[in-house]
Amino acid sequence: MSWLSRRAAITSISAISAAAGATIYYQNTITKRQKMLPNYEATFSVPLECDACVNDIKSALSKVDGITSTTFSIPSRLVFITSTTAPSTLISTIQSTGRDAILRGSGTPNSAAVCILEIPPSSASTTQDTTTTQSKYQSPVRGLARLIQISEKLTLMDVTLTSLPRGRYSISVRKKGDISRGAASLGDIYRGENGDRKGELGVLEVDGKGRGNLVGELGWRVGDMVGRGMCVQPIGADDVHGVNGKGEVVGVIARSAGVWENEKVVCGCSGKTIWEEREEMVGKGIV
Repeated sequence: MSWLSRRAAITSISAISAAAGATIYYQNTITKRQKMLPNYEATFSVPLECDACVNDIKSALSKVDGITSTTFSIPSRLVFITSTTAPSTLISTIQSTGRDAILRGSGTPNSAAVCILEIPPSSASTTQDTTTTQSKYQSPVRGLARLIQISEKLTLMDVTLTSLPRGRYSISVRKKGDISRGAASLGDIYRGENGDRKGELGVLEVDGKGRGNLVGELGWRVGDMVGRGMCVQPIGADDVHGVNGKGEVVGVIARSAGVWENEKVVCGCSGKTIWEEREEMVGKGIV
């Protein structure tokens, strides 16, 4: 297939998905994806020390479907990847070489967003750590959702959850960004200004270790979702407003940096390096 033919096919798939307000989703595994999607570029901070580091990571990434190109900068300790692959898959692949990775930016300016998913504040104050014998309260953070717009009306969704009870969970975008009372304060499922978008974003399976991943393509623009809430509820919750509220996690969708928009090495607020911040976030459940 020629480049022009392939590009036309990609455009057609994107247009069909967007027109239908479709949500195409699949479990996040490092297997061959039978999809043709527009590429996006992502930048990762990786502790590159020498050519051996580069060769190890390059070899691991070569086994992942959907990657078009990789560029390494040892002096800057950066890896640039152009692909259709979910960021969580790229991070876990780099981590499989024994090196950590931080997503520094993805997509073009104003095309990416992130949502930290946590136990609602009204519930977190009474949620104790049941995984240890300690009486301290555990972090309310339970996961992270990344959103990257890859075409005019098509967005890549990448959700990772940790420390949740085993089971099936539904994910939805909500009208409001008030997480104080969980789903009850987030409002109804949001279907766009014209009511033609699909607000139910998919169903995610959490395993016995409390982890779950979901990757999919959404018929949304990132800008239309920013400031809205995201809600993850166990299948069988009392109702869409979460009157029961047990097991749900929520967050507010906020813009994140594009591929060339984040050059921070030390946080101006905390004074911590990006690696110190990374260690803190992993401890809170953000992977």
